[in-house]
Amino acid sequence: MTQTTSYQHQDFDPIVVADIGGTNARFAVVTNYCQQTRQFEIQHQMTYPSAEFQSFESALSRYIEQLPIAKPSRASLAVAGPIKSQQVYLTNLGWHFSIPELKAHMGFDDLAVINDFAAFAYAAPYLDSEQNILIKSGQPEPDANIAVMGPGTGFGAACLARDINGSAVMSCEAGHINLAPVTALDRQLLHALRANLQHVSIESVFSGPGIARLYRAMAEVKGHTAMDLNASQISQLAAECEICDATLTHFCDWMGSVAGDLALTFGALGGVNIGGGILPRMTERLLSSRFIERFTEKGLMSQYVGQIPVTLVVQDNIPLIGAAACLHERRN
Repeated sequence: MTQTTSYQHQDFDPIVVADIGGTNARFAVVTNYCQQTRQFEIQHQMTYPSAEFQSFESALSRYIEQLPIAKPSRASLAVAGPIKSQQVYLTNLGWHFSIPELKAHMGFDDLAVINDFAAFAYAAPYLDSEQNILIKSGQPEPDANIAVMGPGTGFGAACLARDINGSAVMSCEAGHINLAPVTALDRQLLHALRANLQHVSIESVFSGPGIARLYRAMAEVKGHTAMDLNASQISQLAAECEICDATLTHFCDWMGSVAGDLALTFGALGGVNIGGGILPRMTERLLSSRFIERFTEKGLMSQYVGQIPVTLVVQDNIPLIGAAACLHERRN
């Protein structure tokens, strides 16, 4: 990204930022922030296959060694794993590290480590509306809460809570709450899902493996014999397979109800941002589904959710932007 005059004369200490997932470890340096455009300047991006490294420390050290600039004194990391008592666990990789020990070992003056959906929430005020897709229009309240959520390998959610005293990000485990049926078809599908799942959570249906579960339940409800298909195959066959098509459409419909529930839970009058790895690949189906109707069908609170805009976030570098925002806001 080319530096512009609007970035000059800013007092900004560079930040090493990272997006650490089960497949790739992405690193960059945020070198500046433009107050006028509310945009971070991201440079020196590098991506490494996570499996090449025995530990996170070795991946971070490789990146620092390859930087063509002096090592920044602060870092902020977005990780796809739990953080408990200053300990970070990336179970898919077998990586574990202590935040204080990593800070000392790498010689950082300031280090933040946050969940990837917390990073999504921190990034919310810094999104570029021209790069994303408005799913539902609305009248967002300035400085009100913003909810973020998304289906991918799992289902994540968080909230940027804001009031006159400032803001804070609330992480949660919303993906593991009970999935609520709304329509008669929902109830039939839930009955079929319960035959194989003791606990039907949001994540157990609205995640990569969950689409296959929903497909099998849809086949049972419709009186068809299910094939042995994964999520990718279901998407590929949707144009020619009635059950695959119905599965993906109902996935979007039911997601509308889930998103509306979480908007109410978080009091997200500032808007709802949806990301993750699945819905950005289903944009046309999402726009033609009953997502909006089901988002707003909340009885006495229908008018409340009716004013909430919903944005499908497809902008690049959201975890890196959110990681930078986490540290940036500590000093502002």
